[in-house]
Amino acid sequence: MKFNLSAIALLMLLFVFPAVGQVNHTFALGDEAFLLDGKPFQMISGEMHYPRVPRESWRARMKMAKAMGLNTIGTYVFWNLHEPQKGKFDFTGNNDVAEFVRIAKQEGLWVILRPSPYVCAEWEFGGYPYWLQNEKGLVVRSKEAQYLKEYESYIKEVGKQLAPLQINHGGNILMVQIENEYGSYGSDKDYLAINQKLFKEAGFDGLLYTCDPAADLVNGHLPGLLPAVNGIDNPDKVKQIISQNHNGKGPYYIAEWYPAWFDWWGTKHHTVPAAEYTGRLDSVLAAGISINMYMFHGGTTRGFMNGANYKDTSPYEPQVSSYDYDAPLDEAGNATPKFMAFRSVIEKHLPAGVTLPPVPAAKPAISVAAIKLTRSAGILDILPQAKVSKTPLTFEDLHQDYGFVLYRTTLKGGKSGLLKIKELRDYAVVMLNGKTVGTLDRRLNQDSLQIKLPVGAVVLDILVENLGRINFGKYLLQNKKGITEKVLFNTQQVNNWQMYSLPFNHAEAINLKSGSSTMGTAPVIKSGYFNLQKTGDTYLDMRKWGKGLVWVNGHNLGRYWQVGPQQTLYVPAEWLKKGQNEVRVLELLKPEQNTLSALDKPILDVMQ
Repeated sequence: MKFNLSAIALLMLLFVFPAVGQVNHTFALGDEAFLLDGKPFQMISGEMHYPRVPRESWRARMKMAKAMGLNTIGTYVFWNLHEPQKGKFDFTGNNDVAEFVRIAKQEGLWVILRPSPYVCAEWEFGGYPYWLQNEKGLVVRSKEAQYLKEYESYIKEVGKQLAPLQINHGGNILMVQIENEYGSYGSDKDYLAINQKLFKEAGFDGLLYTCDPAADLVNGHLPGLLPAVNGIDNPDKVKQIISQNHNGKGPYYIAEWYPAWFDWWGTKHHTVPAAEYTGRLDSVLAAGISINMYMFHGGTTRGFMNGANYKDTSPYEPQVSSYDYDAPLDEAGNATPKFMAFRSVIEKHLPAGVTLPPVPAAKPAISVAAIKLTRSAGILDILPQAKVSKTPLTFEDLHQDYGFVLYRTTLKGGKSGLLKIKELRDYAVVMLNGKTVGTLDRRLNQDSLQIKLPVGAVVLDILVENLGRINFGKYLLQNKKGITEKVLFNTQQVNNWQMYSLPFNHAEAINLKSGSSTMGTAPVIKSGYFNLQKTGDTYLDMRKWGKGLVWVNGHNLGRYWQVGPQQTLYVPAEWLKKGQNEVRVLELLKPEQNTLSALDKPILDVMQ
């Protein structure tokens, strides 16, 4: 079946704004184009992840998508959010992905759904819940029975939430992706077929597809499903690789188009000029190819949910909390020059007389003068009940997902030597008798520290931070956290440990006292208040601080680290209030700090 490209563009625009109340749509694969209600339809989609955007802002971000000319939103679904502990599911609040999809429909947007369940996405463990590692013999992304059992349980819960929202059931989900770039990981077609079967049994009975980078598409494509391609945008090459793997036919879909990139700690901020991509977008749209830009709006990876990369040829690279991504919408949801440039390209492909909605004005941003942090507690003052073991236990052994674990033992003093932590995951603050004597950083391949023990019994404390599980590649299977092997002092193994779990799930509930903590150089949590006459987006300036996390009014904003490039933490206006607001800071390196301020612009590109 052949279509005139100008006709495709015209017909596509007739469906840019699907009627909210209309039902009984159909969506199918034509030989060259997608068919919406039997007519050619070109997706102009942008990726946006519901947990990276405050629920209160979902609708506003979707209005921005419409204003740029998008007709579709793509999103992953994150297993570790929805089943944080085995058998305990959560689709509430910011995890209410079904409401995210319904709001998209109300705003006239279609949805491409990517439950996968592996997502990569610069997200902790690639979206897998940490507890999978406690299931004996379980191997992710494989036909191993225990994995498939947990996978099936999860995807059926996702199906209950989202299968009724598929287009063939009156909803706005056009297509659903199985697995995710599997060709970059393996080539087991039987495993992919099991994925397809599980999705269908979960109620996803509409169009299913796979997506892979061009070089890996042959490995990751399941015959019979549409193969989408990632990372290339030459129209001829896109059509060639998809048709070669799809019986000589289309439709042609670029499932991940990268006009930008993400950041990790200790490496410069990544930016890509819009001018390098406007011509490419123009040629793709002119060729009638459907596209999903990754990302349209990145938002923020709050809390402990950032992932990390690790390869044999490069160090461990944990990602920053900002997922600004140099995307068309910035971290706060405002239009950037890239947004305006892409909008101009999309407008070229509108039929005569059709116009895009006006671009909403940038949201107000505010600065906040010096905030004094007057209450505090030393980490060593707020320890919970310990678990005892001869050898160190991992986070997983302690059934702890994220955050910190403090490892404590007693050494016989009066000597010096080398303290070595074998397979530290990932960052440690080392203390002797309550005083910090050094840090170890997996990024820098640091695992050893020369220490001098005072005379007498010496309390050794090692506070270990999980900086994010690896989200891509073969090391998915080596993702346990904490002290994962053993501790040596002068080559002798150190035993008899007490372990204190510090997940900081409810930092707002920690009892703080006025004045300084009793532990002068140990990590500390501090709090202070600031009053606002008006609310607006703001950015906490952490340049004078060392390393840690921040909560505002109980919301975990994510990590900061002086190494950069990110030096500010975004505070959404929706989480602030007129009158009194509280900020809490967990500081690992500079416990003497007691003031901070907030700016009306982010700092995402400063290395220290």
